[in-house]
Amino acid sequence: MDKGQKLARYERICGQLAGLLGRTADTQARMATVTALLYHKFDHYFWCGFYRLVDRDLVVGPYQGPLACQVLARGRGVCWAAVTGGETVIVPDVRRFAGHIACDARSLSEIVVPVRDAGGAIVAVLDVAGDKPEQFDEEDRQGLETIVALLTR
Repeated sequence: MDKGQKLARYERICGQLAGLLGRTADTQARMATVTALLYHKFDHYFWCGFYRLVDRDLVVGPYQGPLACQVLARGRGVCWAAVTGGETVIVPDVRRFAGHIACDARSLSEIVVPVRDAGGAIVAVLDVAGDKPEQFDEEDRQGLETIVALLTR
């Protein structure tokens, strides 16, 4: 998919989600809707889901794809890097990321976007994995950050 097509698809998905997410204030339902729509709209998504901060742990939330780790080891992996750094992390090749947590060995690239509550505190992350290296770029970052921002509106 070329640059213009990917950005246009993210824009269309944002429009769809803006209408869908207004139907409930339930965070779990909203996360489930986001993951289902994203997973089925992008061929380069191998796994797509949320990890929620629960009692200082990252616990799996709604997701699409193969089985996930239920709780991520504290302080390790791409998801924790996004939480501690407070910003989106793109990993072109997870085999080169120190401390990567391999929930599924077929996952080879990853992008993780922090999810903030209305007060700005990180409450979860959106984690997307690809089954090939270098599946995610700045367009994915831009599109996913815009989508994640819809969760707190």
